[in-house]
Amino acid sequence: MHSYLRDLSLLRDRRFSLLLAARTISVLGNAFAPVALAFGVLNLPGATATTLSVVLAAQSVPMIVFILVGGVIADRLPRQRVMMAGEFVMAAGFFALAAMLLTGWTPLAAMGVAAAITGVATAITFPALTGIIPEVVPPDRLQTGNALLGLGANASRVAGAVLGGGTVVLFGGGWALVVSGTLFAVAGVLIAMLHRTPAPADGGGAKHSVLADLRDGWREFSSRQWIWVVVAQFSIMIMGIQAGHGVLGPLYAKENLGGPAAWSAFLTGEAVGTIVGVLVSLRVRPSRPILVAVLLCLPTALPYVLLGLDSPLWAIVAGAFVLGVCFDVFGVLWQTTMQREIPAESLSRVASYDALGSLMFGPIGLLLAGPAAGLFGTEAALLGCAALVTVSSLAALLSPGVRGLRASRLIHAEVK
Repeated sequence: MHSYLRDLSLLRDRRFSLLLAARTISVLGNAFAPVALAFGVLNLPGATATTLSVVLAAQSVPMIVFILVGGVIADRLPRQRVMMAGEFVMAAGFFALAAMLLTGWTPLAAMGVAAAITGVATAITFPALTGIIPEVVPPDRLQTGNALLGLGANASRVAGAVLGGGTVVLFGGGWALVVSGTLFAVAGVLIAMLHRTPAPADGGGAKHSVLADLRDGWREFSSRQWIWVVVAQFSIMIMGIQAGHGVLGPLYAKENLGGPAAWSAFLTGEAVGTIVGVLVSLRVRPSRPILVAVLLCLPTALPYVLLGLDSPLWAIVAGAFVLGVCFDVFGVLWQTTMQREIPAESLSRVASYDALGSLMFGPIGLLLAGPAAGLFGTEAALLGCAALVTVSSLAALLSPGVRGLRASRLIHAEVK
């Protein structure tokens, strides 16, 4: 009990509490957005699935294109200002989309531009978030800080999925996007209240070109075997998970489990698992954090195996719960280790390479999932997703860097 109270004592730190509140509210706004945007666009006169695909692509492509630039910006400028700007730009993009839906003026090009603005804002904000945490949280409390931030974010994702859907049903997609934009604006105000954080020590700005900064970030990224091996692992894992979660799982639920209610149960089990995972991560202090993190990736294949073997729904939901727990503990261990091992002046750039590498094959998984289900059957395709997760994780375990990296003494000091 004493150690849990010590964990919660971090909430008395004003700057951490502001960051936690801002992050939690921002994730809530982000959880509102997908349902609001999807149904807001699909309810437009003459809109089709292709219309929605164009808007979503306009949002996702700039995020991938600009994520490395976001890392450079966050390593050059005070990260508090970068995050504040990102939240306000995100709010502006969603307010613009909301205005179009509410007024009925919805040219596809204009909607695409507004969606692209939100994608650029995400690319700016994410690397800055990774870098600002060590500036706000004491070194011996980093894992606790990451876990508490994860707890707030996961609770927001659960609440946002429910509240966002309800708002769309009651008031329409336009007003739900107004709520989303407002939440991002509130998060920006809270980040502003952090006051200025110092610029990274070597973020000297004008004397370096963007390309030189990117090369320096790549050098930090590629010189650490444990980072690039796990990012390569995740590029394959995420391809399988995107296929399983985005297409094959819902398709299997429709074909065999009665439809949306069963898939909602799956997602609920996963969401509960993410919250339990954060609680577990408050206590776990492995001496080899990356080895343990990669080992935790192996059980994430379980729900796809259970789906592929036509298991009962309760077992599939339990598998989703396990996935949620493991992914969240992985995330806390990964973030904490990066924040401890990477120099502060390069941390945001390394985080941007991490995000780009981990996510770059995800769209391929989405594109291949449908044809794979048609050629081999949905169950076989789901087992293929499980194989991608398992093989990539086992391959990562072959790396000496993954197996050998030891935690600093600070990670053990947190539990004393």
